[in-house]
Amino acid sequence: MPSRPKSAFVCQQCGFQSPKWVGRCPSCDGWNTFVEERVVAAAKGRGLARAPRAPIALGDVPADAEERLETGIGEFDRVLGGGIVQGSCVLLGGDPGIGKSSLLMQASAALAAKGTVLYVSGEESAAQVKLRARRFGIGGDGILLLAETDLASIIEAIRRTRPIFVVVDSIQTMSSDAIASAAGGVSQLRECTARLLELAKGEDVPIFLVGHVTKEGAVAGPRVLEHIVDAVLYLEGERFHAFRILRATKNRFGSTDEVGVFEMGETGLREVANPSEVFLEERSRGVAGSVVVPTVEGTRPLLVEVQALVTPTSFGLPRRTVNGADPQRVLLLLAVLAKRAGLSAGSHDVYVNLVGGLRIREPAADLGLAVAVASALRDRPADPRTVFVGELGLGGELRRVQRVAVRLKEAQRLGFERAVVPAASLTDLNGTGLEVSGVATLREALERAGVADR
Repeated sequence: MPSRPKSAFVCQQCGFQSPKWVGRCPSCDGWNTFVEERVVAAAKGRGLARAPRAPIALGDVPADAEERLETGIGEFDRVLGGGIVQGSCVLLGGDPGIGKSSLLMQASAALAAKGTVLYVSGEESAAQVKLRARRFGIGGDGILLLAETDLASIIEAIRRTRPIFVVVDSIQTMSSDAIASAAGGVSQLRECTARLLELAKGEDVPIFLVGHVTKEGAVAGPRVLEHIVDAVLYLEGERFHAFRILRATKNRFGSTDEVGVFEMGETGLREVANPSEVFLEERSRGVAGSVVVPTVEGTRPLLVEVQALVTPTSFGLPRRTVNGADPQRVLLLLAVLAKRAGLSAGSHDVYVNLVGGLRIREPAADLGLAVAVASALRDRPADPRTVFVGELGLGGELRRVQRVAVRLKEAQRLGFERAVVPAASLTDLNGTGLEVSGVATLREALERAGVADR
């Protein structure tokens, strides 16, 4: 008589198993993350059938460049590193309603001209997927729909149809008979993702998995799910705003620094080929707290407007609200402003916002953030035709930044006339059409911006 399946408590964040329920996970320190699941030992040899492989010498491994499928959606291909790699397994995450299914439906329509595309829907019926495709103006030639949640049926359909591109929407709805727990559990996510990855490598077909995200913004399920797949993409943005940012947090076939910018419309996601112009088109000139910062995302220079608002606090503890930048970095810049420039915001609420939904983490935006806060605190507008770039040290010094010439070239193209950069970066410039000022300290930069003490 077969033994009853054993149960264990599994952490929904990291996958740690415990024989009993505990309030705090000893692995990831998460609270109330344990859920009881039935654990069934998998039978040996249940994986996808394939011939045994023999080891080969490293020097005998062919080093040909990987074959890629270009979708024709430039922003999508850019983030992937130039196109979809054959045999890759990619996880796409994002908030509900952000446009994950829309983006993959448009990619499926673009690839359908090159071969058969299989779109597996575990959350919507085939009729619902058809309605969305009709709304986007997609005829559906070359796209096969499969409304299924059973992993074995999906694998059989992929082997039978032999598509050039597969979409599984979403991985949280898939379940395998080899695991007795419910769909969406840690065990099911691991099993389904591992089987689909093995299938992608064996059949040399790219498979895209749609993943839900938690309230913290990470893909729902254990972090090990992100370690299984070849690439992890996130589609970010506010649901009720038009712009969407596609970025990679992991990519075995390309850089993780590239971003793709889209605009949501009635007919789906539209590429934004020149994001700098879009982010600055509604900029108000002559407003205190508004500064333009030239940033670099991967190989693309982007000009972003940084806005700051400083008001006297009505409470004992002033507020610090930051959107788009690192809150801890902004607190550090406020301390440097108070100590090295004599501009203290200790009795004021400080609000910092990056226009367009972008998130900047590079230190090169330090000077722009500091100038925006100083401008708002003094209620003096900074020069609207000047861009600011530089890393700020704790001593109030400005440090060299990378690729300053590319940043200033983009600023010149958009009509800016002056730039304030670290003095150490002047040697990296071969001549630009801008009036470039090299400064060594934060005080000098504030004087050039016109927001220092008079």
